Amino acid sequence: MRTNLLPPKRRRWFIVAVIFIAIVFNYFDRQIVSILKPILKEEFQIDDSGYAILINIFTVFYALMYPVSGWLVDKYGAKKVMFFGVIGWSLSSIGGGISKTFGQFTFFRALLGASEPTNFPAQLKVITTWFSGKLRATANSLCVAGSSVGAIIAPPLTVWLATKYNWHTVFIAAGVVGLIIALLWIVIYRDPPKEILEEVKNTDDTSALEHAFSWKELWGRKSLWGIVLIRFVSDPVWYFCLFWLPGYLQEESGLTLAQIGLFGWIPFLVADVGAISTSAWSDHMVRRGKKPLKARKKMLSLVAIVSPLCVLTPYLPGAFETLAIFSIIAIASLSWLHTMSVVIAEAFPVKNVSSVLGIAAGFGAIGAVIFNYFVGQLMGTIGAEYIFISMAFLHPIAVLVLWTMVRKEIPKS
Repeated sequence: MRTNLLPPKRRRWFIVAVIFIAIVFNYFDRQIVSILKPILKEEFQIDDSGYAILINIFTVFYALMYPVSGWLVDKYGAKKVMFFGVIGWSLSSIGGGISKTFGQFTFFRALLGASEPTNFPAQLKVITTWFSGKLRATANSLCVAGSSVGAIIAPPLTVWLATKYNWHTVFIAAGVVGLIIALLWIVIYRDPPKEILEEVKNTDDTSALEHAFSWKELWGRKSLWGIVLIRFVSDPVWYFCLFWLPGYLQEESGLTLAQIGLFGWIPFLVADVGAISTSAWSDHMVRRGKKPLKARKKMLSLVAIVSPLCVLTPYLPGAFETLAIFSIIAIASLSWLHTMSVVIAEAFPVKNVSSVLGIAAGFGAIGAVIFNYFVGQLMGTIGAEYIFISMAFLHPIAVLVLWTMVRKEIPKS
């Protein structure tokens, strides 16, 4: 493909497509562990507490590197940072596949956690510079839909590779695909030309394109702390869906590994369709004249209403009822995860969006680390009902913070 011949308005959708594919395998890589949880527990002789340590090693490095990744994207650009990030997580996945001991495996999971955060700050920078507010949420949701598509394809593909070959093959195959994606990205991506920048400038606040906060000034903005708190309390619900739900369905609801391959993707497909729809709805409100930030707040508040349904989980009669409930919960979780990135783009200058996302997502991962430890301690001891009661309050708290702390932040000229 001669990419220099692509018109800019067509190129941006090719860029979205590559980011989508990258995020698919970004999430596939991290989802493998939860699907193979029983196999890995047996392979490395660990219990639920050991499994919690394994995923927390990934998540701690993920949290630590997210702010660094955001700063790198704002300083060096999306193209370079995302390219090296994809290379890094692909090699880490291959390393996990050739591991022989628990120590080796956790080492490569740590490297995976350190390299994966490059993807989303780069993605947000691309969406903010290539798309105006009238299309931004839709384009963002199409990119980030790769997260749940990765979770959708992970169960059947992981089960097929693990049963036909072995668990090592799953990790190695994911890494090889990642290297191909890195090559595709470096070929397709270009910075937006003048006509696209003018389109964005004509529909967005011009000052947000030309001015920015310093790194030190960012930490003094109320909206930053609001977004940080929102991610800290709401991200753990999505992390539970990724890291604990497949194992819960096998160990508590009685599904076999083969049945996880057949049905474990359902909540993530429903989440994907729902999150894209809610994002498109918020863009529709913007096109009808509602201020972008207010449109995002209204949509997020309404989808959060369903989150407390998770308290029903321990009392459901079977696995399919659990899948149904978590399909609804996943819509709310993914809608928040998608659209909080757009909230950042609406609230902060373009030159700061990757840094803000990196900081906020890092704190979101820290929230997940704490929650993962909590889950690991309770899942096999006093019961899972306390976990689901806790999750029921997280999105309602996030709604309160969204309306009281997040606003448009305009730097001094």
